Amino acid sequence: MAANDTTPLIERRSIDYIPEAERHGRLLSQFTLWMGANLQITAIVTGALAVVLGGDVFWSLIGLLIGQLLGGGVMALHAAQGPKLGLPQMISSRVQFGVYGAAIPIVLVCLMYLGFTATGTVLSGQALGQLFGVSDSVGILIFASVIVLVTVLGYRVIHFIGRVASVIGVIAFVYLFSRLMSQTDVGALLQIRHFSWSSFLLAVSLAASWQIAFGPYVADYSRYLPSNTSSVKTFLAAGAGSVIGAQVAMVLGVFAAAMSNGQFAGHEVAYIVGLSGTGATAALLYFSIAFGKVTISTLNSYGSFMCIATIISGFRGRLEVTRLQRLVFVLVIVGTATLIALLGQHSFLGAFKSFILFLLAFFTPWSAINLVDYYCITRDRYDVPALADPNGRYGRWNLLGISVYVFGVLVQLPFISTKFYTGPLVAALGDVDISWIIGLVLPAALYYLCAKKWHGTVPDRLILPTEQGAIPRTNGLAAQA
Repeated sequence: MAANDTTPLIERRSIDYIPEAERHGRLLSQFTLWMGANLQITAIVTGALAVVLGGDVFWSLIGLLIGQLLGGGVMALHAAQGPKLGLPQMISSRVQFGVYGAAIPIVLVCLMYLGFTATGTVLSGQALGQLFGVSDSVGILIFASVIVLVTVLGYRVIHFIGRVASVIGVIAFVYLFSRLMSQTDVGALLQIRHFSWSSFLLAVSLAASWQIAFGPYVADYSRYLPSNTSSVKTFLAAGAGSVIGAQVAMVLGVFAAAMSNGQFAGHEVAYIVGLSGTGATAALLYFSIAFGKVTISTLNSYGSFMCIATIISGFRGRLEVTRLQRLVFVLVIVGTATLIALLGQHSFLGAFKSFILFLLAFFTPWSAINLVDYYCITRDRYDVPALADPNGRYGRWNLLGISVYVFGVLVQLPFISTKFYTGPLVAALGDVDISWIIGLVLPAALYYLCAKKWHGTVPDRLILPTEQGAIPRTNGLAAQA
């Protein structure tokens, strides 16, 4: 990322608007960041679940690809908001929920970050434990220390880690695929085709939920791009990096699970590395697995920090986050995730499937509301200074957005299938969780119809805090909506 010489290594902004003079970076950084975030062991495990839970190779690959494209489209639409608004993703939710009301989805998103950080830390701890010859628990603690350091440093270092992770990930995955091809008859696996709607929809749901889960923080990592950056190009750069990276990782997981004869579950990291043999090569692969998890775990921790700062600033006014405050926030966040990882490391695989599908019920409606409002109702005409004023244009609580959000959560309940809760209509659908489809489509439609009639006043132009008036609307996805 091409930053100017005055840009500090340690990020000094948090949830503030990024002035044009501090904007920097290129679209390539979006592609490499999201490819690096997806070329990692948790994505391999997610793809493997499609086979571990009953699917065949051929239809699992097709279902995963469809899910990547659907979920990746949602994720990339959020990414395109970053350069135009210059704000973290969740603070823009104050337009739809109110300055105080935005805390409702943000709290739930924080729980999501904690869960994903914890599950990723389990796998990284396994890799570091094997690499250094220590227990998985010690490996977890080593990994957590690295995440604290990178998260405190902030935006520029995160993008740098993403670029390095992309290179390491591509090398590691090319090698693993070559080893896999030499050890199994891929053609024979593809010839085994036993289509079932339940297994196929499970594969679609796994991939779509993986991609949609990035929605609440993807704009956090595009907000420093110059405001004249093309929305379409931002959409394509972030979306392509995420979809390609995740699909490659999940394809490897599908083939690994299919050839494992039941040895994959419970020994995910060791089995993947075992494809390469032992010695120095295995050590390098353990390192690549741990390093690959640094990117995504840092994104989760950084996103948690941004969310906590957003919640506090909403109720207490503008929050200037010092470096000490950032460190305290990050230590609390990573410490909590590490504790969860240490306590839950021995029941990872089943809990992970339930976790990612269950959490979708709480933030897919937020995603639907946010996207419909931005692209169809306000069309990127935000009053950015008013986002910090409970008495301003957006008010404390937006009953329209909150009501549609609650509806979006409740309407999914009959279709949720997890260990925590199973809805009454799940059995009729072959025990497949399709709540994410319901949670996107119905709240989006309801919010659009209601907002057309009852939405508050929308500025004529995008109003920025650095100007007395407004700037003209820019061309891009929002202008085309």
